[in-house]
Amino acid sequence: MRVVTRLSVNINKVAVLRNSRGGLLPDPLQAARIALASGCHGITVHPRPDQRHIRAIDVLRLPDVLAGAELNIEGNPFAPARDGYPGLLELVRQTQPAQVTLVPDGDGQLTSDHGFDLEGDCSELAELIDRFKQHDCRVSLFVDAGVRHVARAAQLGADRIEIYTGPFAAAHARGDPARELAACAATAREAVAAGLAVNAGHDLDQQNLAHLLDAVPAISEVSIGHALFGESLYDGLATTVIRYLRILDSAQK
Repeated sequence: MRVVTRLSVNINKVAVLRNSRGGLLPDPLQAARIALASGCHGITVHPRPDQRHIRAIDVLRLPDVLAGAELNIEGNPFAPARDGYPGLLELVRQTQPAQVTLVPDGDGQLTSDHGFDLEGDCSELAELIDRFKQHDCRVSLFVDAGVRHVARAAQLGADRIEIYTGPFAAAHARGDPARELAACAATAREAVAAGLAVNAGHDLDQQNLAHLLDAVPAISEVSIGHALFGESLYDGLATTVIRYLRILDSAQK
């Protein structure tokens, strides 16, 4: 069954650029405002304890710019609080997002690259899901395409899964996405049969997104950041250069 797919823009990469230079610019919140004004349905952030991109202080400012759009906060629910990072649960308590996406990534990971193993003892995860849901947000679990026992996510109390689409994107770039698409589709079908909604994210771009949605019509939401901001550098670059030249020309008159 095809559902309406909503776009949540992940603004982490704007924070990476800001942090590389220090200071306040570019401002991730201004990027959020522009994305929302352009029609996206929500904003995604993934604050990590080491604060290498979006920071807790950014997240706490986001509710002021959402104007009714959804906030999705991603993170590792097991990562302890530390200086500058109050912990995922505390961030959720303070911001009251529409959705929290639980991701099993470690501090040293460059980016999220795997989902939860739903076959082992998940009792601690179930307890955490319950604590997050006490803040009236839906809970999504990050899972690999083809994960076994995906229905267990519903038994743990989750509302959705987010399918990790990195392997699909890599296969698409190689020109052989059929196997990974089939894995995504099978996982989505199992999730829907268990009463779960389905999200997707990681390395999605303008070249591969339509192929994914054709194969997996049950996707309710995609969160896209890295490719979206990479593409915007090219699509917006000419206009920006012209505006700078006009400023220079005006100064010389």
